[in-house]
Amino acid sequence: MLYNSNKEINLKDETQENVLAIYLEDEQINYIPDRESGYTLDLSKSSCNNGVEISFDYNTWSVKTNYSNYINTDNTRVKCSLYFTSTYIEPILNGTDPILEDPLIPVTISDDGVVRKADLASEWYDYETRQWANAVILEDESKSYASNEVIPEENIESYFVWIPKYRYQLWDLGNYDSLTTIDTNKVHQIPVIFGDYNTSDSVSGECTTPMESGASGNCEVGDYMTHPAFLSIPSTGFWVGKFKISKNNGAFNIKPNQKILIGLSLGQAFQYSYSYQRELDSHMLKNTEWGAITYLSHSKYGIQNVLSLNTDSESRCGYASEKIEGSSWSENAFPYNTKEGFLASTTGNITGIYDLSGLTSEYVMAINYIRNYPDNSEYWELYKIENEIPDFYSNLEYRKYYDEYFGTSSSSYNKRILGDATGEMGPFGLKEYSDNPRYTSSWYESYSYFVYENDPFFVRGGSMLLVGRAENYTILTSSMGGAAAHQSFRVVLTPTSN
Repeated sequence: MLYNSNKEINLKDETQENVLAIYLEDEQINYIPDRESGYTLDLSKSSCNNGVEISFDYNTWSVKTNYSNYINTDNTRVKCSLYFTSTYIEPILNGTDPILEDPLIPVTISDDGVVRKADLASEWYDYETRQWANAVILEDESKSYASNEVIPEENIESYFVWIPKYRYQLWDLGNYDSLTTIDTNKVHQIPVIFGDYNTSDSVSGECTTPMESGASGNCEVGDYMTHPAFLSIPSTGFWVGKFKISKNNGAFNIKPNQKILIGLSLGQAFQYSYSYQRELDSHMLKNTEWGAITYLSHSKYGIQNVLSLNTDSESRCGYASEKIEGSSWSENAFPYNTKEGFLASTTGNITGIYDLSGLTSEYVMAINYIRNYPDNSEYWELYKIENEIPDFYSNLEYRKYYDEYFGTSSSSYNKRILGDATGEMGPFGLKEYSDNPRYTSSWYESYSYFVYENDPFFVRGGSMLLVGRAENYTILTSSMGGAAAHQSFRVVLTPTSN
């Protein structure tokens, strides 16, 4: 079934089999707005009943319905409701455009770092050209700003970047349980399709997302699979901190040019993130969410390259080193709003996410099911999450906020969760660095150790303090979960549309 703007549509009454209802800014009309009208279909609000799916073809300017999953319930009619709006929507996102709930303020950021409130009727993001959506939370929320008005840096508490829901094409199922030889030819542009759609085993070329550690389900190389980050916490996308967490005058911030906050245990980092903006479902970045960011950055919508390292001697957020001849990095650090600084962003421009590589590594919420504390029990007792949150493992409310793994050794990469940028980064090998052998992945030869019972928590991103050599954002290693001088964390918000 197809409808387009070349003909007026007669709305059907209740006695007829199929019903099409069209709304323009929530007012019912009987035609599809013309291409030149400035209105677009809001797929986040538009829907059909009885399992019928709806889409919009911007080339032919027509609405299409798909009856593949049609459910015939007592011969009831199919009703489709189409909502057109003047609010900017990007067609390639297929209904996964940014969700804005208070206190998030949509913004644009010029190359010099000047922040302006976005005009929602104008193009304020464009993933097609690697311009990701940004938003801020204000220090003083009582202050209001007009569209395109500058928001002063001193009134910005935190910056966030939107990661839209997508499915990606599998290239490696990551079933590696030992070290072999790395294959640098594995590095490639990852095919990604945006949309509020869950892949299924019943559709050719797709598979149902397995979701569990070590599981492959019916997935095969070449299949498209909805990324698990958007399923464990059901969403059409999430806002992630643009920079690492910092602390200024006793208050937490997510801002450039601030000193990165370190020294919190995993439990403390989780507790802060969870309490930050409960109404926006705030939580600490999960390992699968880290994977979603990594894969998007290596799609055609991202930088598709190794990220420049943050080598700032003052440990400030948003800085980047300059690559020099050979494999080393310059000791000079450049701020985020410079052409050198852009290369530390997931987009290669100022709209992306920073600090994913170098300076400090990051705790992510990923926990090995088996946690063994035999040797230094007194030491381990200090770092248990239960010290901060006594009912962490028994309270089911917390379960969706961490990924669970079943690693048995530091090379049990086959216990990955598809989409988390661990096992799929293989095969893995051993490489010498100044007489210090390391497990490395095929993607940029990144430091790669899996979680297991003695080191049950994941750390990502690479720390110069930890390994003596800054690593790229595909790094994975394991930790005991304690307060450490080389580990930070990142906050995620997952608002849902009304």
